[in-house]
Amino acid sequence: MGKKHAPYPPEYRRQMVELVRAGRPLEELSREFGPSPNSMRNWVKQADLDEGRRDDGFTTAEREEIRRLKRENRQLREEREILKKAAAWFARETDSIPPKSSNS
Repeated sequence: MGKKHAPYPPEYRRQMVELVRAGRPLEELSREFGPSPNSMRNWVKQADLDEGRRDDGFTTAEREEIRRLKRENRQLREEREILKKAAAWFARETDSIPPKSSNS
């Protein structure tokens, strides 16, 4: 596995993408600046998606929305489970639902 370090800042990535698009070889950029050629390939692909140059993946905004929706979905499932357990507890504590009156 490769080295692990903090993510590169967005401006740095943009500069690397510009250098790749200008024709600089990935291996040369990797030796000079550090990011792996594969990382730079991914940055170029993501920049192309964000700029509408390609449509075979999600844009950064779409990825963030998916992440947000997954987080919200997980929270809603947890809340639903809590409510189910609370409803069961109250049903046991109150000895179930009171009977309907015979007057109706």
